[in-house]
Amino acid sequence: MESAIVFASFRLEPDGSFFRGETFIHLPPRELGALRLLVANAGQIVTPSQIKQALWGDVHVTAESVPRCLSSLRARLEPDDCIQTVYKRGYRLVAEVQRQSVPVSSATPRLAIVPFATDTGVPKHLGTMIAEEAIARLSNAPRQLVAPLARDSVFTLSSSGLTALQVGQTLKADLVVTGTLRGLLAHIRLRVEMIRISDGVQMWVEDLLVERGKSAGLEEELVARLETRIQSLPLELSRKHGQHSATAGGHEQGYRGPERRRHRPAGQQSLHESTDELLSLSASAEDAPDPRTRSEAYGAFLRGHHEWQTFERHRMQDGLQHLTHAIELDPSLVAAKVDLAHLVVTQSMLGFMVPSVAAEIVHRTAASVSDTARNAPKMLPCLAWINFHFDRNIPAALWALKHSAHLPHDPWITRLRAMIDMSRHRFAEAIALMRSAIELDPFSPWLNSRLAWALHLDGQSAESLNQMEQCIRHFPSDEGTAFYGSQLLACHGETARAVGLAEHLTHRLSSFDPGTSVLANALACAGRRDEALSMLERLHWLGRERFVLGSFNAAAYVALGAPDAALAELQASDSTRCPWFFQILADPRMKPLHDLPGFQELQAILPRMEAAVPAESGDPDGFAANI
Repeated sequence: MESAIVFASFRLEPDGSFFRGETFIHLPPRELGALRLLVANAGQIVTPSQIKQALWGDVHVTAESVPRCLSSLRARLEPDDCIQTVYKRGYRLVAEVQRQSVPVSSATPRLAIVPFATDTGVPKHLGTMIAEEAIARLSNAPRQLVAPLARDSVFTLSSSGLTALQVGQTLKADLVVTGTLRGLLAHIRLRVEMIRISDGVQMWVEDLLVERGKSAGLEEELVARLETRIQSLPLELSRKHGQHSATAGGHEQGYRGPERRRHRPAGQQSLHESTDELLSLSASAEDAPDPRTRSEAYGAFLRGHHEWQTFERHRMQDGLQHLTHAIELDPSLVAAKVDLAHLVVTQSMLGFMVPSVAAEIVHRTAASVSDTARNAPKMLPCLAWINFHFDRNIPAALWALKHSAHLPHDPWITRLRAMIDMSRHRFAEAIALMRSAIELDPFSPWLNSRLAWALHLDGQSAESLNQMEQCIRHFPSDEGTAFYGSQLLACHGETARAVGLAEHLTHRLSSFDPGTSVLANALACAGRRDEALSMLERLHWLGRERFVLGSFNAAAYVALGAPDAALAELQASDSTRCPWFFQILADPRMKPLHDLPGFQELQAILPRMEAAVPAESGDPDGFAANI
């Protein structure tokens, strides 16, 4: 028998699952580690140094890391006031702690669902979307019968050419689901099969049929069939679930029986977690569209969701149009509004949309949902990004982050959290966040390549290069690998490889202006000065016709020995509120600019912004000085 810990209205189970009553509360690894430490020392003062050692060990983190972690943990415990601050000494759990015995149960089978193949006559995006939605619905089901694996890792391995069985073997799954969509005259048919990983045996095969235009019905039927089959799995699939040790950087995936909701696996949030979530509270029943219109809106949403994640300028623009159309048809479709916010933020990062336009769309979209924190929390990281980068209002950004802190790892949410940390020059926090997410989603290309970039910004040159070499081995055709890899290899003198990666990127994404900047930098580092200048001149000419994201031009000008031109690019980036502006200021490649008065003025912007943060949001009790 194992012991669950009960205090106030909360229950912390041995596997790290945390509940208020019967409601599951997501705790990130750091907050979980802090809570375990406070519970283990209930009634006693735990010093900031003890917390820092327990959560980060000997890894260097900023002085505000412990107060921020405890502030985030407190936010998850509200309105209960269980953690007391003892001025200048530390923190103490003041609630009475009791232990309850719980039986040890079998572990949940790990399931990989790969994108379904599509035959002629079936929109290609449906294969991806149905698999993605099935993952999300199984993860959100009240009875957690299976542990779906992270979407990014499964889809990345599948797209690399591995078979469904090989994907399952690589991710150490127990089962894998695969299938093919075929178009009939008036219907769509999904032939689906479930394969046992241990021996490759086909355990189940079945045909599912729905009318064309009603793909949501296919997703629901698929999940219902999967749940039925999973409940009847042979006992040998279950693995004995022993004692889980909770560490700050770990992830506990224990199973406590089908009647209790368990920890939602990483990266699995439903596009619409339930039918009710689709209905914004601001929409009256009279305004609700008819079923045909709702179906058309949902179809447009699915198409838009697929297109905007391609990172191709014209396809992302198509995605924007599809999502806008979906919202026009059905203003209560909150999932489409969340996607729209993430889309425009991503477009601004890629240089495909003027930051001011992206900011206006995010603010307007958030305002269209009553009580965004409650009804569309997955939109809040986008709002935090806009609050920080465009509005330069850190208190507002922290409010949005606080009220979305309960959300588990999701590719887009984690990306924004890490980007905000890096832009605030809190690199240790960003690195810890991404490493924790990689444990859950090991084959996510963007997580691995962005980690290399964060290590570079933090001055960890050797670690950054090592991380990037791993990305090049595992994700050689990924755009993020090429984008960051070219810059990091050029820093280390491997200019031929740097030029090769940048050329690959510009050929793949010809309208991606930062790719041209990165190629100019690689050419400059390789001594090909005239070619580099030609690239930069081309970007300047394009800038007369449309918006061009020029932050990364600064590194190329530094490599060319033109500090004044580099400074001018950074000043322009400040004026346009470029999303990369603050990260480029911290880039070690900018060192030759540090003595320029104009650069020092730019460096003073972030400290002024941080000074507006109320004391209670950062280091309320002066602990930072004692760490």
